[in-house]
This record gives sequence, structure tokens and C-alpha cells, in this order.
Amino acid sequence: MDHKDFEGIYNEYKKQSEDQARIKADEAAVNSAQEQLVAVRKNDDGDIIAFKTASGRELDYLTALDEAKAGKLAHVDVFHKYGREIIRSEPDGIKENNLDNLDSF
Repeated sequence: MDHKDFEGIYNEYKKQSEDQARIKADEAAVNSAQEQLVAVRKNDDGDIIAFKTASGRELDYLTALDEAKAGKLAHVDVFHKYGREIIRSEPDGIKENNLDNLDSF
């Protein structure tokens, strides 16, 4: 009977997908005029209330929402939930760039 390392094969598959996502994200950042979000500020409830860009700009939530809708911010989407618009990370398979995982400022 053939004994395969299914877990190892799956982990290698996931790693390749993550590597490809990183390369694609890096290429998009270089070729884009969009600003990258690098840090977030959260309130006492853990809700994101502000964002910091790679250029050092600090954006309140509403300003960031407007810029995201205008396509000025890289790797974020705007969607409707709880009866309002919400900013979220693009589902690109890179955990480190998820908004909740960014540094605080």
C-alpha cells in the first residue's frame, strides 16, 4: 500500500499559493499608484478606527472609506454589512497584510 504524506503535500500546495500571492501583491504595489495601508488604530472594543499609509498619512475611517471606494488604496475592498459600508482586506491569501494583522499606530 502506498503511504503518501497528504499533510505535507497540502502544506506545500498552500505555501506555493501564498508565495504566488505575495509575488502578485508585490508586483501590483510596484506598478500601482495606489497607497498601501501599513498600520491601523483600534478603539477599546478592537474596532479599526483609523489607518496609516506607507507615505505616513493618517486617515480616519470615513476618509479611508472614500479613498478605498475611489480606488486610491491598494489591497482593500469596500462591502456592505450591518447596514453600512465596511473596509476589508482583499482576500489574497496573505495573512500578514490583513487589516487586523497590521501594526498599530
